[in-house]
Amino acid sequence: MDTPITEWTIAMAGIALRQGTITSRELTEALLERIAALQPQLNCYISVEGERALEMADAADTEIAAGRWRGPLHGVPMAHKDAFDREGHVTTVGTRLFNEPAAVTSTALQSLDDAGAVNLGALHMDELAAHGYGQNRNFGICLNPWNADHVIGGSSGGSGVAVVSRMALGALGGDTGGSVRIPAAMCGVTGLKPTLGRISLHGAARRSWSTDCPGPLAQTAEDCGLMMQAVAGFDPADPITRDVAVPDYTADLTPDLQGVHIGIGVGPPFDDIHADVAPLHADAIAVFRDLGATVTEIEVPGAALANDLQQTLIKPEITMMMRDLLQRTSDISPEVLGTQDEGNMVPATRYLEAKALRGPVLEEHVRGVYGKVDVLFTAGLGGPVPTVEEMSSSDVAAISARYRNDLRVIRFVNYLGTPAMSVPCGFTPDGLPNSFQLHGPPFAEKRLIEVAHAYQLATNWHTRIPLL
Repeated sequence: MDTPITEWTIAMAGIALRQGTITSRELTEALLERIAALQPQLNCYISVEGERALEMADAADTEIAAGRWRGPLHGVPMAHKDAFDREGHVTTVGTRLFNEPAAVTSTALQSLDDAGAVNLGALHMDELAAHGYGQNRNFGICLNPWNADHVIGGSSGGSGVAVVSRMALGALGGDTGGSVRIPAAMCGVTGLKPTLGRISLHGAARRSWSTDCPGPLAQTAEDCGLMMQAVAGFDPADPITRDVAVPDYTADLTPDLQGVHIGIGVGPPFDDIHADVAPLHADAIAVFRDLGATVTEIEVPGAALANDLQQTLIKPEITMMMRDLLQRTSDISPEVLGTQDEGNMVPATRYLEAKALRGPVLEEHVRGVYGKVDVLFTAGLGGPVPTVEEMSSSDVAAISARYRNDLRVIRFVNYLGTPAMSVPCGFTPDGLPNSFQLHGPPFAEKRLIEVAHAYQLATNWHTRIPLL
């Protein structure tokens, strides 16, 4: 294999596999070798399915050679957050509570199988998808490859680390309150939280029936689009999915943003972005102007309220959905058990109010933002990537303040159910990556991919890889 595995993207691999200039076995073997070398250092896998991956690769090579090409993911090796069921395998959800193999494969993983993708294994995640900074007493800490003293983000942290360290070409995560976009930002990869109901959750672990949302993490926006093409769509097994036509997410990608109007979110909760991060955003905005986009500032109605309502909505749902599990206090960390207490303290009237306001707040938001601009630009994080020490402190108030600072630019879209994409845009003075987010109205993923792709053609932040 002439090109090092660290330089491959999903899009590159798909073209090379179809043309026959490389085989799926070669790609898969190269990634398995990299996993063997780096897993002891980074700990981003919970399980590696090497033999099965090679069998899938050989099957893909046979089909492609026979002219039965399934599409751009055929033969491409990936791995996914250990929250998606695969028949015959135990889905850990980051805990030791489960020991029964899954009876069926989740719709999302089955869709990738049907597209011919190769599955390398299951990726590290926060225990029961709680908290969100990559620390898990059951499977150990997953380390940030840019600096092991800093956290990786979560709860899909293993997905972010696997992609940025090139131990997988793409990965699925889940975003209930930022769990795709946070690790994407903290690891320096691209992550897409789609519209609520765009991807099926059948066979996936659940925390909140109102906000759970799977999404891809990959090196590029184009790669996220290729993964979306396989997994998006209506699923009768999941009543939350919407029967809305799936576009060709990567058709007609262009470096030209003439005619695109980008709004820069200002006012609460987008004020007071950390001084180390703000210059990265200013540089990114300048790139968008150079690409021909019209850029103006815009107030974002409903964002601050939606942040609060998202918590009011999900806390009782988490407590209800995990009620039986959370009784096993000796098997679950105290931090996760705390979610039960939080959910029990939300009055039913407040929960019902949060449900009732969802439609009106979304309508006001869409009219006030996307009636004026095509895409909304905001910070990806409130500040630099925190250290492990910061997030392991016994000072609960300090940790809570840090959570709120990062999540004030994150959670509102989970309440609204709208799509958002985290795009790497540089490094803070401590050498850690950071990002901005692009937002759109419901089912505007294609527009976000197009705008992010144009930015990535003009920059190389998404190609940066940590020295390992």
